[in-house]
Amino acid sequence: MSLTVKNISVIYNPINQSNTFTSGDFISGQVILDVAKDTQMQSLSVKIKGKAEVCWSEHYGKTTVVYSDKEKYYSVERFFVREDKTHGNDHEMLRDSSGQPYPSVVAPGRHVYPFTFQLPIQHFPSTFKGSVGKIVYTLETKLSRSMRVASKAKAEFHYVPGPIVSNPELMAPQYGTKDKKMKLFTSGSVSMNIKTEKMGYHLGEGLKVLAEVQNNSSRAIKPKYSLYEKHSFFAKGKKRLHTHDLFKEEGESIEPNSVKNVTKVLPIPPSLNISILNCKILKVEYRLRVYLDVPYASDPEIKFPVVILPLQSLSGANSATNSDFGIWNQPPGGNVYPNPPPMPPSAQPLNVVGQPGQFGAPGYYGPPPSQFPAPGYPGPPGQCAPPSYAGRPGQFGSSISHQSDSSAPPSYLEYQLYPQLPDHPKKS
Repeated sequence: MSLTVKNISVIYNPINQSNTFTSGDFISGQVILDVAKDTQMQSLSVKIKGKAEVCWSEHYGKTTVVYSDKEKYYSVERFFVREDKTHGNDHEMLRDSSGQPYPSVVAPGRHVYPFTFQLPIQHFPSTFKGSVGKIVYTLETKLSRSMRVASKAKAEFHYVPGPIVSNPELMAPQYGTKDKKMKLFTSGSVSMNIKTEKMGYHLGEGLKVLAEVQNNSSRAIKPKYSLYEKHSFFAKGKKRLHTHDLFKEEGESIEPNSVKNVTKVLPIPPSLNISILNCKILKVEYRLRVYLDVPYASDPEIKFPVVILPLQSLSGANSATNSDFGIWNQPPGGNVYPNPPPMPPSAQPLNVVGQPGQFGAPGYYGPPPSQFPAPGYPGPPGQCAPPSYAGRPGQFGSSISHQSDSSAPPSYLEYQLYPQLPDHPKKS
């Protein structure tokens, strides 16, 4: 930062206690510029954007290979000041509260430039930060001056997609059955029939597990439960996997030669990341593992996919009635309009990276769910789909394991969380 520009920053105004934004919300803020003397600006802009990126390195002898990839969702820039307008459009320029252009020369002191963006109705992946990948949404400002290095600042905001409509696939019960014959130090057999009420759960909700356990072995056994998260990262045909146990719980002991029905309610921690299944380069998934702790024998187990959904009410006071991505000036001082003005005729649709119909383009929510069955799952919808799991069967390592393989990324949208919407007509 030069001596002339003492400070430049961008801030936004929270709209709820959780300080989150969702589809259709208005995000208002200010660019704040402090200068020590008269300053000539070539341009001053504010940009809102969202993107996902992954990056990790692997060593092969003395060779190090870096795997990285990015996925852009949107990037929209508006200008308070712009001297070179040969490559710009009128809708990119912002004006002050009286409708006049902002001056390119500012006097010493503090200058505040208010703005308001409206997030589109489209459901993008939630904000996420993992071991080798992240999804971030930012507001950025940039000040350009002649013969000077540009001054920049940014602020991240937390985005969570809006509540989903009822999805029969997520609300259908899941079933699983497992039989095991004992050997060596334990004789007889054990079996369990497991049922969960559904696949999709909102943050803070209870996950109810119903189990019928038949113990025909010579030893007492215990049903145990574990919820773990699974982060997958993809780049250049490689996959990086990270798994982590969230919690473990156990039920009461079941004596030999007995049958017992067990009901267990497992709380979904409200601090979890929601499931991310609509990003091509990273996925956030959850698995419920139900197993029987059998002494001196490998533990029979059943795994169920669990989809963590957003809270049912996440949006702010104002929601969009269309899918455009607008921006308006605010009155001096950055006060938020109680009812934001309608979209001006010159406003343009969301500047989404990619061709229409591609991932991230308007109206795209992925192929129909029938094209993306759960991996290795031959049965009818709603029943258990056994996922892959890092680590040895029956073992929960020190809670973290990393793997890398050269297999192609699996279908990134196992379950269609959001319904298909029609493409929005292009505007002139």
